Amino acid sequence: MNIFIWIMIILGGGVGILSCAYLVLAMPVLLVWKICRKVKYHIGLFD
Repeated sequence: MNIFIWIMIILGGGVGILSCAYLVLAMPVLLVWKICRKVKYHIGLFD
């Protein structure tokens, strides 16, 4: 039972770290992409 709990803790922590890393990396990339699109094609930021 104890080993099962440790496996669940490690898996849960890994999933949390991966989802957090995805958000941290995706948000700046998305903002830069939208700003470049606005400058190049004159498209609104919210389109």
